[in-house]
Amino acid sequence: MEFNPVQELLQQVQHGDLALANRRLLDLCFDTNNSELIKKAIDISKVLRQHLIDGNKEAAAHLLDNEIKRLGDQILDAEHVPLNFELLLEAKAIEKHYAKGNFRLQSISLSVHRGEIIGIVGENGNGKTTMLRCLAGQLELSGGALNYTQLPEADLYAIRNYVAFIPQRIPRWYGILKDNLHFSASLAGLNGPENELAVAFMLERLGLGEYADKTWEQISSGYRTRFELARVLLAKPGLLILDEPLANLDINAQQTILNDLRMMARSRRRPMGIVLSSQQLHEVEHVADRMVLIRNGSGSISDAKQQEETENLCVAEIETSASREMLIAAMQGAEVQLHFNGGFYTLETKEMDAQELVKRLVGGNIPISYYRDISHSTKRFFTQK
Repeated sequence: MEFNPVQELLQQVQHGDLALANRRLLDLCFDTNNSELIKKAIDISKVLRQHLIDGNKEAAAHLLDNEIKRLGDQILDAEHVPLNFELLLEAKAIEKHYAKGNFRLQSISLSVHRGEIIGIVGENGNGKTTMLRCLAGQLELSGGALNYTQLPEADLYAIRNYVAFIPQRIPRWYGILKDNLHFSASLAGLNGPENELAVAFMLERLGLGEYADKTWEQISSGYRTRFELARVLLAKPGLLILDEPLANLDINAQQTILNDLRMMARSRRRPMGIVLSSQQLHEVEHVADRMVLIRNGSGSISDAKQQEETENLCVAEIETSASREMLIAAMQGAEVQLHFNGGFYTLETKEMDAQELVKRLVGGNIPISYYRDISHSTKRFFTQK
């Protein structure tokens, strides 16, 4: 059956996922490149936001349901535009050494295509930020090469316009939020009505509408991150690089930002490649197409969604009050490697699948407060020293 985004939106409304449906409606209208349709989506979002502030979820759902049905045919027109997965960046054995200190970023290679998300994970101090700054053209390489494939001449000015880099610590800004966005839009060549529409869209799309007249001191660090994302997106980058964008967000906001990044990467009108680092491994793996594990300055790439099955290794992470001896007794007769790391046990075996492992734990009366199958997660590599 052919994918129908309008039906998907209606299902989201039916199940009460109104905020998600609203953001998706904004994206779909943006993809049409129809300014009148985009304005309509912004107006709908403003009314919806007020309904939700007032606690009138029923009115919000009724509004969305009616407007999605009314705008459906116009929305579907944009879906006929094929996604372009062209190569944006190719890093070949890049290295970075510093004159002082022993740290070295060692021979990392990867490629980034439009429409995909690459997650960078690793323990603190292992080189994630250094790698991201190298990819963004902010640090001179000690070895290897970067090829920005869509730039005929990759000078510093061209790279700065092609690649948007958002650091973990957002630079302070002055004045009110929406004025800063208007200024950023004007720097990107958007003036007059085009500037007004672009800023209005970003305010609604990133949930900044009610903070438009606020100053730096009046918004939280999480909303400062959203502001920075809105600011750089106004410049229409081909590649977006984010250093720990989830660090200042609560769990719900983390999920919202990750879902937003997934939708933005696959935008029909303006798809982009996204590279992000984070300590929130499981959450990033959920949206990433590929993961890069950085350890001691060197990296290895894995496709978290297409792991080869040939290894046949089951790896589970559990939290339990049971002793190591109780766990060993529950696994009696099976060859299982048991590791303890930071309050969690990791169990590795080639003799059982995840379902059989759970049966053994339950049969052994092991109290489990947390269980996760990490057989195909980058997380399992953290237990290997």
